[in-house]
Amino acid sequence: MEIKIVNRSRHALPTYATPLSAGMDLRANVDEPVVLPPLGRCLIPTGLFIALPAGYEAQVRPRSGLALKKGIGLLNSPGTIDADYRGEIGVILVNLSNEPFTVNDGERIAQLVVARHETVEWTPVETLDDTERGAGGFGHTGC
Repeated sequence: MEIKIVNRSRHALPTYATPLSAGMDLRANVDEPVVLPPLGRCLIPTGLFIALPAGYEAQVRPRSGLALKKGIGLLNSPGTIDADYRGEIGVILVNLSNEPFTVNDGERIAQLVVARHETVEWTPVETLDDTERGAGGFGHTGC
């Protein structure tokens, strides 16, 4: 699938790390290092702008290595980029660790996954059909 992209960053376009990877790494595009204090959050620019086709979204997801090793996650995760959005892709990083974290220019900060989606048309009804599960949820089968 081809997607139009404008790269105003100082870095190469996102690529897949392996042939079967679902996500491409997004890199920080910052003029100077950004320090995230413990529990701090910041919108980090990527310098990338995309035009997705109708019926697709791009999901911005955390990197598991940053989460496990540094306690860095993403707020609003996964972040959705709609097909009609033309602004810069930004990544809302959060530092969930007890130590400051420095984001340097070019650092891999998130993953981008492009996925197909459906458009829903609601059908209002008075009742729904029964299932074995019914209304059970939020731990109804145990922890």
